[in-house]
Amino acid sequence: LYGGRISLLVGLVAVGISTAIGILLGALAGFYGRWVDAILSRAGEIFFSIPYILAAVVIMSVFSDYRNVWVISAAIGIFAWPSTARVLRGEILRVKQSDYVMASTAIGVSRFKILLRHVLPNSIAPVIAVTTISLAAAIVAEATLSFLGVGLPTSTMSWGNDISQAQADLRTAPQVLIWPSLALSITALAFIMMGEAIRDALDPKARAQ
Repeated sequence: LYGGRISLLVGLVAVGISTAIGILLGALAGFYGRWVDAILSRAGEIFFSIPYILAAVVIMSVFSDYRNVWVISAAIGIFAWPSTARVLRGEILRVKQSDYVMASTAIGVSRFKILLRHVLPNSIAPVIAVTTISLAAAIVAEATLSFLGVGLPTSTMSWGNDISQAQADLRTAPQVLIWPSLALSITALAFIMMGEAIRDALDPKARAQ
């Protein structure tokens, strides 16, 4: 339970970083279109083609003297934003065709205000579901990096470090490996199921199915 503090904190900070970047770039790409969409979409595709676990391994290896919660969270979050941006961009492309957006444009409201006041609030629902599922992936990513020895320092108690250190006692004390592994699996599964539930609650068609 104590190890869950750091693992959950890394997950929350990493998801906060990736969600902020994804919302900013996805909103600009979807709403303004044209060359803005072309540039940001290509950038998203480049980042999407890079496995963020591999990118985080490289970053943590380079900053091996500064391995802490904030560095590992940034290493995960900076490369995990394309999925959020893609989902938001697609939703904004749909919402910006609505009548109330056209009415706001007709009465002279600036495009940036329309984006903030009308389009973005009505497009954010799918992002909430994606963010919840991404939280599970970020927690697992921290455990993976720590298990590989490039994550948090061994003196920091987290589920990844617990699992890594438990390998030496697997034959004599398997419970040392079982409990952090079980906690990690249950937590990741819980966030995934919560994300699915939120998606169904926010999407009437999925709820009906």
